[in-house]
Amino acid sequence: MRTGEDVILVTGAIGKQGGALARELLARGHRVKALTRKPESEAAQALARLGATIVQADFDDPPSLELALEGVWGAFAVQNTWEAGVEREEVQGKRIAEIARQKGVQHFVYSSVGSAHRRTGIPHFDNKWRVEETVRALGFPSHTIVRPVFFMENFLSPWFKPAIDGGKLMVGIRPDTVLQMIAVADIGKYLLLAFERHHELDGREIDIAGDERTMPATAQILGKAVGRTIAFERVPIEEVRKMSEDYAIMLEWFDRVGYDVDIPAVAKEFGVRPTTLAEWAGRALA
Repeated sequence: MRTGEDVILVTGAIGKQGGALARELLARGHRVKALTRKPESEAAQALARLGATIVQADFDDPPSLELALEGVWGAFAVQNTWEAGVEREEVQGKRIAEIARQKGVQHFVYSSVGSAHRRTGIPHFDNKWRVEETVRALGFPSHTIVRPVFFMENFLSPWFKPAIDGGKLMVGIRPDTVLQMIAVADIGKYLLLAFERHHELDGREIDIAGDERTMPATAQILGKAVGRTIAFERVPIEEVRKMSEDYAIMLEWFDRVGYDVDIPAVAKEFGVRPTTLAEWAGRALA
């Protein structure tokens, strides 16, 4: 990859992973096409100010993807299950990979999910595995698959933040279950390496995590960051299932099996110092 010459298309550029990667690439002097459905958004304009070229496209609009992928050397693809749904996310993931291959993309990076290869039975994990299989089968000159675990940023989402603000961390897993998690900024660093070390990482499938905590320990760490007591409260899985069967299946898998990233070994291999939950919370919640 030639810094300052080869163009990298980043999908989800105003989202978590895409945004983190775009900022890492731009900081290193790489040329970035930032794909978004909302080019006038403040997040898109912030990337433009950093030097990104903003392109409007939609995973459900193949012609727009074809235009966006014109003339790019590399492409990063990530989709959102909770927005698209399991079936549509899979279609979107396969579609952009196929169009990227047709357009001559030299290096393709796909963000999957930790343990996608382990036959979890979780719908939004298994669909990403099927997208991975498509990426592998397409025969890109080179490709890398990155599999992040649970995002620390999820604690800022509507699923968790209102309860945290009220003094409770409400999650439907056992108090002794250890959950691996990662800061989105760290994901951006691994994704940057997937492009800059593309020859070395061709064909690699890399599960990544930064910390691992039980939910009572997580509640204590979050509470320290905000300066008040936060208590863990286990949500009955039946209540979770009423909201989302897929989400309930994932939580049951966390209790029964769980992610298995060797955090120190991965950090040592790639030279990325893991952000701990305490460090992340101190910045994000303080």
